[in-house]
Amino acid sequence: MSDAVALRPAAGPASPTSSAVSPAGALAVAEAAGAAATGPGLVRAEACPPGGARGPVGGWQKRAVDIVIALVALTLAAPLILLLMALIRLSTGSGAIFAHRRVGYDGRVFDCYKLRTMVPDGEEILQRHLANDPEAMREWLATRKLQRDPRVTTLGYMLRRSSLDELPQLVNVLRGEMSCVGPRPIMADELERYGPHAADYLAAKPGLTGAWQVSGRSRLSYGERVAMDVDYVRNWSLRTDFAILLKTIFVVMKCDGSC
Repeated sequence: MSDAVALRPAAGPASPTSSAVSPAGALAVAEAAGAAATGPGLVRAEACPPGGARGPVGGWQKRAVDIVIALVALTLAAPLILLLMALIRLSTGSGAIFAHRRVGYDGRVFDCYKLRTMVPDGEEILQRHLANDPEAMREWLATRKLQRDPRVTTLGYMLRRSSLDELPQLVNVLRGEMSCVGPRPIMADELERYGPHAADYLAAKPGLTGAWQVSGRSRLSYGERVAMDVDYVRNWSLRTDFAILLKTIFVVMKCDGSC
C-alpha cells in the first residue's frame, strides 16, 4: 500500500494555482523557492491546482492514452529489456532491476523501476566522492545529479545516454503510478525545492518523459526544471503530451539522455 508524504506549508505566500502561469514567471518563483528551501522537513501542499480535486491532471483521457502506449511499448521492448537485464546481471553480479522510492500524485510514495546503471554499493561510493570533492558536492546540491558520477558502470552510462534504463517504468505506467508524460519523478526530500509549487507537482502523475527530458535535461538548472513542471501541469493538453512523446523519440535516437 502506498504511503503519503506529509508536508508542511512553505514559507511565504503561495501564488494562485487556479490561473495559468508563464514559464518565465514560474521560473522566477521556482528559483526563489529552491534557494529558500532549508532543512530536511517535508511540505504539505494545501493548494489545489487544476485537476487536483478531480483526480490527476488529464483524467481518464490521459489514462487511456497511457495504457495503450505502455502496452504497445512494453510488448515491443520486452526482448530488448530481457537482453539488457542479462547483460547487467553478468556485469554487476546483482539484480538488474532497481527500485527507488519516488513521490507521485497526491503525495503517494511508490517504487519507481529502472534498469540498474550503478554498482551495488553506489550510495557509499557517492558519499565518499562528495566528501572528497567540493565541486562535485556543489553540483549535487544544485542539481541532484553529477556529470561524472563514480557510481555509474560503463554499461550504465550507455543506458543512461540512450534513456533505455527507464524502460521498466512502463510497468509503473500500467500500474497507474506514473504517466507516459509528466513531471520528472522526485524523491521526498526534493519536494521542498518546489516551494509554493509543490501542489502543482502533486496534482499530476510523474512521467516516463516530460518537458525537462526533451528540453536540455541535465544542462538545465533545478529552477528551470521546476518551471517546466509547473507550466506543464497548469497548461496540460493531449496535444502537449503527443508533442513531448514525439520529441522524446528524437532525443532517444540522438542518445541525448542523462549522464
